[in-house]
Amino acid sequence: MTVLAGGWGLGVFAKFKQGGFEDPKASSTLVAKLGATYFGSTNPDVLVLYSSDTMTVDDPEYMRSVVTTVSRLPKDKVAEVISYYSFDAQDAAPFASHDKRMTFVALKLAGTDLEKGPHYEAIKQQLNAPGLKTELGGAVPLNIEFGTQVVTDIVRAEIISLPILLILLVVVFGAFTASVLPLIVALFSIVGGFAVLHMVTYLTDVTSMALEVVTMMGVGLAIDYSLFIVSRFREELDRGMRAGGIDPGKPWKRVPGGRRERKAEKRAYRRALRPVQQAALARTMGTAGRTIAVSGITVSAALAGLLVFPQMFLRTIGLAGIATVLVAVFGAVVLLPTLLALLGTRVEAGRMPWRRPDSKRSRRDPDSGFWYRLGHSVMKHPLPYFAVTLVILGVLFGPFLSVQFGSVDARVLPKESPTRAVVETVKEKFPNGSAEPIDVVVSGDLIPRDWKPVRSGDNIPPYLETFRKQLEDAEGVTQAKFTGYSGSYGGVRISVTHKYEPMDERAQDLVSGIRGMSLMKNGYPMHIDVGGSTAAQMDLMDALMRSLPKMAVVVFLTTFLLLFMFFGSVVLPLKAIVMNVLSIGASFGVVVWGFQYGHLAGILNFTPTGSVEATSMILILAVVFGLSMDYEVFLLSRIREEWDRTHDNRAAVAVGMQRTGGIITSAALLFLVVIAAFSMAGLTVVKLIGVGMFVAVVVDAALVRSLLVPATMRFMGSANWWLPASLASLHAKMDLRERDDLPGAAVAAAPARLPDEQPYPYAMRWEETAANAVPATAPPAAPAAPAAGRPPARYAPRGPVGSPEPGVFTASEPPRVVFQNPAAPSAPRVVFQNPGAPSGAPQVVFQNPDAPQPPQGGDGPRPPHGPYNGAPRDTFSQRFSAGPEGPPPRPRSAAYPPTSANPSTPPPAADPRAPQAPWNPWADGPPQPRPTRPTRTKREIVPNPGGSGWRWRTVEDNDAD
Repeated sequence: MTVLAGGWGLGVFAKFKQGGFEDPKASSTLVAKLGATYFGSTNPDVLVLYSSDTMTVDDPEYMRSVVTTVSRLPKDKVAEVISYYSFDAQDAAPFASHDKRMTFVALKLAGTDLEKGPHYEAIKQQLNAPGLKTELGGAVPLNIEFGTQVVTDIVRAEIISLPILLILLVVVFGAFTASVLPLIVALFSIVGGFAVLHMVTYLTDVTSMALEVVTMMGVGLAIDYSLFIVSRFREELDRGMRAGGIDPGKPWKRVPGGRRERKAEKRAYRRALRPVQQAALARTMGTAGRTIAVSGITVSAALAGLLVFPQMFLRTIGLAGIATVLVAVFGAVVLLPTLLALLGTRVEAGRMPWRRPDSKRSRRDPDSGFWYRLGHSVMKHPLPYFAVTLVILGVLFGPFLSVQFGSVDARVLPKESPTRAVVETVKEKFPNGSAEPIDVVVSGDLIPRDWKPVRSGDNIPPYLETFRKQLEDAEGVTQAKFTGYSGSYGGVRISVTHKYEPMDERAQDLVSGIRGMSLMKNGYPMHIDVGGSTAAQMDLMDALMRSLPKMAVVVFLTTFLLLFMFFGSVVLPLKAIVMNVLSIGASFGVVVWGFQYGHLAGILNFTPTGSVEATSMILILAVVFGLSMDYEVFLLSRIREEWDRTHDNRAAVAVGMQRTGGIITSAALLFLVVIAAFSMAGLTVVKLIGVGMFVAVVVDAALVRSLLVPATMRFMGSANWWLPASLASLHAKMDLRERDDLPGAAVAAAPARLPDEQPYPYAMRWEETAANAVPATAPPAAPAAPAAGRPPARYAPRGPVGSPEPGVFTASEPPRVVFQNPAAPSAPRVVFQNPGAPSGAPQVVFQNPDAPQPPQGGDGPRPPHGPYNGAPRDTFSQRFSAGPEGPPPRPRSAAYPPTSANPSTPPPAADPRAPQAPWNPWADGPPQPRPTRPTRTKREIVPNPGGSGWRWRTVEDNDAD
C-alpha cells in the first residue's frame, strides 16, 4: 500500500492551483471573472520589467529593443501585449517610472489557467531584451514561485526535523527499535495523504498549501499516536511478564548446561511469552487503540468544520487534513500493531542504558516522579493553579483584541524573491504603482451593444457618463475612467483610482459607498458590481463571518457527541471544548503580537504587513482545536479508566496525570520539532500557521492539560461523571469507552459489584488462594534445579495470564487466606500473618484467634462467609474496632499500592526469630456496633440502572463519617 500510494501520490504536485481565498458567490469574484473573460484582466499574467542605467524609455534604441522583443512572442501562447508604446503620451505615463529609466510590459497569456504555466515556461527565455535588464513578475510567475517554495519548505523541514526527531524518539523510548516505529507510521501517513489528496484533485481544485498541512499533520499525528500505542504496549507487556513470573531480556543464556539446554529453555520461554504478548497487544488495542480511533475521528470532525466555508483554500485544506488524519489512524491501529505483533519483546532491541532493568530509572517507584508530585500538588491546591493559569492565558490572548485582518500579496514570499522584487519596484517607482483601483462593472439589458468606448469622440451614453462623474466626485477618488466594454455580455467597466491603501478603512468606506449607489435608465435599474482587492477582502471577511457560526455548530455538535459516547458524561465534553477554546485564544494572541505587530519579524525573517491573513487564522482554529482535543482524549481516557476502577475522582485525576503526563509532554515535544521546522519556511503564511500551532501545543501541554484541566476536575469532583438518567440508555447503545475486560488480559476481570451499603470504606471479602498459584504480590518463583541431562522445567504449560487457573509452577507455597478489595481486582492483595507463627505456616487474615488454623494442604475454596473447619469466622458485618495493635490497615487501590514507605502495610518484626506475643486484635472483646446517629440526607454519585453512566442520588446517611 505504501509503495502504490507513493507512486500515485506524487502526481498531485502537478494538479495544484493557486489562490482560492475568494468567495465564489461574491460580487468581487464576479468582477474578476468578467475582467478575465470579457474586459481583460487588470492584473496581468506576466509583468516584464525593463530597466537601463543610461537610457530612458523615450530613446529610440530603448524603444526598439522592447518592441522588437515583445513582437516576436508566439501568438498561440501570448494573447495580448500592453506596453508604454501602445498609448499616447498621457495614457502611457503609468507605464514609465518617475525617472523614465524603467518600463513594464503586461502580457496576457492564452489558454486556461492550467495551460498558462507551460506557456510561460515556453516564452520565459524570449523575454530578455538586448541592452536592458529584464525582471519577471505577475500572477503566473508568482503562482509558480509560490508552489516551488512550498516544495522547498517541505524538503527543508524534513531535513531539519528528521534527525532531531530520531534522537528525541530514542531518548523518549529508550530503545532504537521502538523509536523507529513512529517514523515508519509517519512515512505511511504522508504517502497515504498524498494519494488521497491526488484523488481529491479529480473532484475539486486543491491549493498547494495542502502539501504543508499533509506533511505537518502526517508526521505530528503519526508520532503522537505511535507514542501512545507503543508506550501502552510496553506497559502491558511488562505487567503481564511480571504477573507470569517471566524475566525480561534473555534468561536462557543464564541457564547452566550446554547448547541443548539453552535452546530448550529458549523454546519454553517463547511458549510462555506468546500468550502474554497476545494479551498485551489485545489490551493495548482495547484501550489505547480505541482512544486513538476516537481521537482521530474527533480531530477529523474539527477539520470538517472547514468544509462549510466557500473558499477553495479552506475546503481543500480541510479535505487534506481529514485524509491525513484518517490515514494516520489507520497506520496506528493496523500497521503499528502488526509491527508490534512481529517484534514482540524485540521492540526493546537496541535498549539504551537508562532503559535497562538494572538502571536507576527502571528501579524507580512508578508512583513517584515529577508528574506524580505535580498531580497531587494540583489536587491539594487547585485554586492557585487555576487562577495563575487563567491569568497567563488572559495575557497571551490580550493582543488579539486589536487584530487587523489583511489579504495575501507578494510580501508572503521571501525577501530575496525576484517576483516579489518586481511587484515592490512597480509600487515604489511608478505612478499609481501602489494604487489598486476599484473596478465597477455596470451591466443590464439596456447597455448599448453598438457602442465601444475605445475611440476619441465616441458618444458616451449620458446616464453612463453621469454615473462616471458621480464616481469621480466621491471623496478620495483621483480618477474614474472606462476601461472595458463587452457587447456580448452587455456591460462596461469603470476603474476608480483612489489615494488610499487597499486595506485602509477609508478605502473600505469608498467601496461600501459605491455599492450603495443606484443607476436607472428609463425607470429600469442597472446592475452594479464592485471588485478589486479592497472589495475582495471585504467579501472574504463577510463570507468568513457568515460561515464561522456554521463551523462552530458543526464542530461543537460532532465533538460533543463523540466525547459523550467515549466518556459517558455530559460535563466532560463541555469542559473539553472550553479548554480548547482557551488554548486557541492564547495562540491567536501570540500570532497577532508576532506578525501584525512584527515582533517576530527579525527572528523568522519576514516582512510585517500590519495585519494577519484571515483564512490562515481559520485554519489555525480548526487544526489547533483538533490537536488540543487529541491531548484531551489521551488524558481523560486514562482518568476515566482509573475512575471506573476506583470511583475516586481525586485519585483518578492524579493517576491519569501520572500515566499520561510524560506521554503527552513527549508527544507535544516531538510535534513541536515538526512545527518549528515549518515555522522556518519561506512563506509568511506557513510561518504564521506554524507559530500559531506551536504556541497552541505548548500552552495546551504545559498549562491547560497539566494544570487547568486537573484543577477544574478537582473543583467539580464526582460531578465530572454526571450523566442524566434520560441519557443513560442512549449512551449504553453508543458506548465507546476503553475496554480492559478482554480474555487473556494481564489483569483479571473485576468481580461483580457489591451492594452500596458496605460497613467499610472499601468493600472486602474472604478469599483463599489456590494451593500452587503465585499471588499477585509474590515475587517470581525461583526455577527448580534442572535434572541431569534434561532442560529445566521452569515454564510449564499453563492457561492464559489472568485466568482462574494460571497453571502449575515448580515453586509452590502453602495456602493462605487473603483480604482483597473486589472493586479493584488488579490491586495487590493485603495479607497479614501472625508474627509468632513458624516459617512456612499458612498466612491468615483477621482470623478469629479461637478458630483452628487452616490445614496445610488446603481443601479447596471456602464459602465467602460462614464456618471455617467448624469454627465461626467473623464476616465483618460490623465495623472493626481498634485492638492493642491499632485498627486494621485499610486496603488501598492500585493507584496507591502498599510499599515499604506506606503506613498501610504493617512493618515486619525487627527480628522474626525472636519470640513474640501473638497478635490478638480482640483482646478487649469482640467489636461492638456504634450507636446509631440521627439520619441525615446527602447527595452522591451512583451508577445508572443498567451500568452505563452515573447520576445524582439523595440518600439517608446514618454514618457520621
